[in-house]
Amino acid sequence: MIIRFIENYAKLIVSVPEDVSITKKLIDDNFAEIIISVNSVDIGKLIGKNGNMINALKTMANGCKAKDGISYKIQVVVK
Repeated sequence: MIIRFIENYAKLIVSVPEDVSITKKLIDDNFAEIIISVNSVDIGKLIGKNGNMINALKTMANGCKAKDGISYKIQVVVK
């Protein structure tokens, strides 16, 4: 659920949406890492001024913890 939301949200923000890819790594039963790969020109757009955009995504992911019990860490990397 959260993976699809983050992918759709990221594709709306960036200027090269076809370069957006999301991977999810389960670290253990209660922790997962979400890696957002974007084009190098779009990394600033996804992070946002003062980190506001990425913090909004992290807040959404933390809200999902109440539903599925998994904590999420989000990283943005250049493709």
